Amino acid sequence: MSHRTPSLWLAEMPLLLASGSTTRRDMLWAAGIPVETARPGIDEREVEQPLRDEGASEDAIAAALGCAKALAVSLAHPGRYVLGADQTLACDGVAHHKPTDAAAAARQIAALSGREHRLHSAFVLARDGEIVAEGLQSATLAMRPLSEAFIAAYVATAGDAILSSVGGYQLEGLGGQLFERVDGDHFTVLGLPLLALLAALREQGLLLS
Repeated sequence: MSHRTPSLWLAEMPLLLASGSTTRRDMLWAAGIPVETARPGIDEREVEQPLRDEGASEDAIAAALGCAKALAVSLAHPGRYVLGADQTLACDGVAHHKPTDAAAAARQIAALSGREHRLHSAFVLARDGEIVAEGLQSATLAMRPLSEAFIAAYVATAGDAILSSVGGYQLEGLGGQLFERVDGDHFTVLGLPLLALLAALREQGLLLS
């Protein structure tokens, strides 16, 4: 007689993450959510720029990007629950993106040094081309004043990992050295409002309550 191992995840298929983000994937796995990934293949700047031209807020842009990712992958995978997520960063009205190289990361960190900035993290859950749940949370981070020598050493030590995160840092790693205060949910800072997502998955009957 075989016995099935109990699981919190109730769906037959894993959640499909519309992203190549290893941070989000690992967060979901750690929370007991089986995950597969599929890159959405969208031009994020093409989605973002018209919204910026219209004066859209940073949180609205994060939500729109998450929606575009979720719907693009959902339409290509009928019947699957697809998670799209995105994060935006603004400091004194200036938006920042993932740095393209080490020099860009150094400039970005220098611009944030000694100042507060806001992170907006959004998720969108879709199935068969329709949105079934969405959520958004924000956090405020205060970066301590950083010397040029520290920034240079930080960028050199962190390596290519800083190129995968908006702001040029990963709070769960070496980036923790940059800050003097963080106001907000830890998961939100990492790029996914995990607790709100788990609640949405329970509401959809995908997780054991």
